Amino acid sequence: MIRSTKGLRALALAGAASVLLAACSTTSSSTDDPSSSASSTTKADPAASCEAPSSPGTDALRIGTILPNTGTLAYLAPPAEAGVGLAVEDINAAGGVLGQDVTVDPATDSGDSNDLTVSSAAATQLIDAKVPVAIGAESSSVTLNVIDQLTAACIVEISPANTATALSGYSSYYFRTAPPDSVQGSALGTQIVNDGRANVAFLVFNDTYGTGLRDSVQESVEASGGTVVYGGTGEGQEFPPGQTTFSSEVTAALATDPDAIVILAFDETKSIVPELISQGADISSVYMSDGNTADYSEDFDPGTLAGAQGTIPGAFPSTDLQGRFNDFYQRTAGSALADYSYAQESYDAVILAALAAVKGGGTDSGTIQANMAAVSGADGGTECSTFAECVTAIDAGDDINYKGPSGIGPFDDQNDPSSAFIGIYKFDENNVPVYQSAVEGQVK
Repeated sequence: MIRSTKGLRALALAGAASVLLAACSTTSSSTDDPSSSASSTTKADPAASCEAPSSPGTDALRIGTILPNTGTLAYLAPPAEAGVGLAVEDINAAGGVLGQDVTVDPATDSGDSNDLTVSSAAATQLIDAKVPVAIGAESSSVTLNVIDQLTAACIVEISPANTATALSGYSSYYFRTAPPDSVQGSALGTQIVNDGRANVAFLVFNDTYGTGLRDSVQESVEASGGTVVYGGTGEGQEFPPGQTTFSSEVTAALATDPDAIVILAFDETKSIVPELISQGADISSVYMSDGNTADYSEDFDPGTLAGAQGTIPGAFPSTDLQGRFNDFYQRTAGSALADYSYAQESYDAVILAALAAVKGGGTDSGTIQANMAAVSGADGGTECSTFAECVTAIDAGDDINYKGPSGIGPFDDQNDPSSAFIGIYKFDENNVPVYQSAVEGQVK
């Protein structure tokens, strides 16, 4: 999961370093997580009976969304909606898909993992509407709740934010434009070790996202000679999502004398940080991930998080693109965007689906699914960075390699991006994460 912040809009990219990081995709082994066994090797593809029709569909392309309009992840909906909406505007300005305008309908509420009945109802609504493509969900746990429903109904689900390794290769009808946690985990673990820290304690919630990312960070730390002293894989020291008091967990973690503390949580972070401070922890030794590398300027006193670090998957959006996303949201929602979480990934998800329809000559889900990898560049081809450029190349009979603003590489054989950027951030005196550099990770 990626969370940018409003404070990032003014940050410059000058001096950003980009290095190559190799990462191996793994599945969470947590026995406490019922979704940890969900992988392409242990579960049949829910979309196994889906086929491309003998005659491609010619209806105008409708794209449904399943985004968190309510719940603890509601902050993620506006930038994702801006990404989807701006992509549709750009597509229609270039002539639409097969000569017809694209529409977003229906736009459903995914809620969060605290009440999965919301996402179940949204999936039913999308199925009843017979949309060929659904953009979302943002939460990996929510997707694991609805993916069987959606893909068994032959809907192409494209998440701009899911990172749980359990979703790699889950279904032939499931794609994502965010990298699996193996890439972010390797980047975060490498950053910790490169900072000269050897003994790592995890404060992690028992969620598919948290435990899967923890496993990847731990693998990276241990491979580099570091040691996990608390909260590691198989120790049973995770806490349940939604917990609000952390005195015992922080006491136990600090008793192991760590020189790095990794917090893998969402809103629970707002309770964990004060507890760490009250027990004398060095906040500059704290590391976070995309789920909580956020703007805490209104939550903590100035300087509270100064020096702490975090990672956020995704290329840093250019000033021009931030302006376009913000302009769209102001025009359609009447307010400015607070951040740009998943906006680029949402934009690329829509563009890729539309290009797949153009390449296959049909707007049905089977045609789109069959051409997603090809338009992403899996077969090589002419590089193009806009929908209009790519359609021109397709019309000329060329294979294409869409290179969108998210910066991801072509889909691999598990429908994951084959490469992606991970941003390294450091919190300033205002408790805002400031972009430092970028790491390009390869999924192997």
